[in-house]
Amino acid sequence: MKKITKDMIIREILELDAGTAEYMIKAGMHCLGCPSANGESLEMACMVHGADADKLVEEINAYLASKED
Repeated sequence: MKKITKDMIIREILELDAGTAEYMIKAGMHCLGCPSANGESLEMACMVHGADADKLVEEINAYLASKED
């Protein structure tokens, strides 16, 4: 089962499943193609954008799990 953690780099998450972008954009991360996405963890990006990293991880993992059914 595909699963992400808040320690993962944004680019890794996007490469795992491009559909995860929707959840990051909803959390206020509108520049997923910027250089920071190549080296910034999801947790760091959430801190910068004032989002709850644990909640975002939960939402993305629920999305990924739903695709495996």
